[in-house]
Amino acid sequence: MRKIVYWVHTSVDGFVDGPNGEFDWPVMGPELSAYSEGLNRTVDTLIYGRPVWEMMVGFWPEAESVSPDSHVASFAPFWRATPKIVFSRTFPGDDWTSRVVHDNLATEVTALKAQPGGDILLTGGAGLAAALTELNLIDEFHIAVHPVVLGGGRRLFGEPKQRLNLRAARSRLVDGRIVVTSYTPAPS
Repeated sequence: MRKIVYWVHTSVDGFVDGPNGEFDWPVMGPELSAYSEGLNRTVDTLIYGRPVWEMMVGFWPEAESVSPDSHVASFAPFWRATPKIVFSRTFPGDDWTSRVVHDNLATEVTALKAQPGGDILLTGGAGLAAALTELNLIDEFHIAVHPVVLGGGRRLFGEPKQRLNLRAARSRLVDGRIVVTSYTPAPS
């Protein structure tokens, strides 16, 4: 069965964006970029909630023309070539969306995980990740904690209705400033 891997950047105080939706604070140094690229090699499908999708589609289709950054040069072709599924009740889809899932989240994601292929990468955001976490459908959590205090924004796990026990699988310092820890769900 395919795994859903959640890859997310967070502040030290647990926010995935700033009080006004800012996402200008993550720094993608060479080691963090290499970590991200390692995750990309294991997946063949990208999934997004609508807010992150709108941010991604607003940048990645022509990212190399906007930024000379080496992470951008590496990720942009992967992003364009990889099938992308957006989860939203109201989003109609666009030229970059392979598929939109409007409802039946548990059924749709369980069926997606049962299909043959590589793993499925959920990148960033909070809403879809919180919903999938509540349904016990995320198999790995890869969390990059950046040395910034944002003081508000969307919380990493939203407002969970139940306790989530995690088991740290690996943790390391990258680029001399960011702590990346991978977790798997632990038995309650």
